[in-house]
Amino acid sequence: MEMSPEDKKRLRGFMFLSEKPILYVLTLAKAPNWAMISRLRSESFNLTEVASRPNAGASAICGKVEAELAEMSDADAAEFLSSYGLRESGLVRLIRTTYTLLGLVFILHRWRGRMPGLDHPIRTRAVEAAGAIHSDLEKHFIRAETIRWDQLLEAGSEANARARGTLRLEGKDYIVRMAM
Repeated sequence: MEMSPEDKKRLRGFMFLSEKPILYVLTLAKAPNWAMISRLRSESFNLTEVASRPNAGASAICGKVEAELAEMSDADAAEFLSSYGLRESGLVRLIRTTYTLLGLVFILHRWRGRMPGLDHPIRTRAVEAAGAIHSDLEKHFIRAETIRWDQLLEAGSEANARARGTLRLEGKDYIVRMAM
């Protein structure tokens, strides 16, 4: 049943089982046609219909391939995936699908020399994300320095990222994005 945001708000306290998100995971015994896996919404697996249902998500993984990837170095794993026309592993796709289904984003924060990662609802503003770390940060928020995680890894340090110009200043209304 499709519900408006008002309907969802009214029914939130009842915690109906039918309102819980459902994640369908297709586990494959052996690596099939890789073009099919890369198109997870393929008719061959009938994931299009399943994933289009309200509060539902779908993903396909091959356990044998994931086990092989886990034993490879990052460079070898990237080459292995690209040889099949894939950009990311089934595990990463499964995690991304799960976060999307739950309506969450994972954000890395730098706070007092540490970099904790926290889950936040999708479309969280920077000021609200700061408040999740400490209420004073939300009260006195002016701006945040942001960088994509892959750009930070590429730069090697925050100082190098700043020198390259990839560090950005964002205001209170900036919508934070997923760190993965």
